[in-house]
Amino acid sequence: MLRFQSGDRSAFALLLRRHQAPLYNFALRHLRSGPTAEEVVQDAFVRVVQSVAEFKHEARFSTWLYTIARNLCIDHLRKSALRRHPSLDAPKPGDPGGGPTLGEQTADPAPDVERSAAAGEIREQVLAAVSDLPDDQREVFLLREVSNLPFREIARIVGVPENTVKSRMRYALERLQLALSDFEEYARALR
Repeated sequence: MLRFQSGDRSAFALLLRRHQAPLYNFALRHLRSGPTAEEVVQDAFVRVVQSVAEFKHEARFSTWLYTIARNLCIDHLRKSALRRHPSLDAPKPGDPGGGPTLGEQTADPAPDVERSAAAGEIREQVLAAVSDLPDDQREVFLLREVSNLPFREIARIVGVPENTVKSRMRYALERLQLALSDFEEYARALR
């Protein structure tokens, strides 16, 4: 960031490459829409460029960037709550949206079809359980588990004390454990 502030444009490209994918994953899990997450990431980096002179090196760049993205996600969720019609970008019910695109090849089917089917079911249950978490808990869980940020940095991003972040994480894990308890025996059998 110091290099970018001093006018080195290649430093911005490095920042973009380093932080774009984790930031997208955070926004995607937060907003549950690929196109909207892409828009948020793009807007976050536009804001970085627009306010490059305002960045103070008191906090880490990633903390500042995730704070920008978080605020953009919150703004989008507020706007969509006021919207009276469904978004054209919203996935259709029952549309998994994660299948291969044109030109992609799928891997050969796994020899253990039952295990593959169970893995798919577990994945769907985990995604649904994370999606069902209260917003404040889901946000902390995603920042910690998807973006791999330390609790101290999450506290700065969210704007609450570090102990509050840890409590939210604990509550999120308890809810997830309860929601996914049906798969506990299956997990033991795999060991």
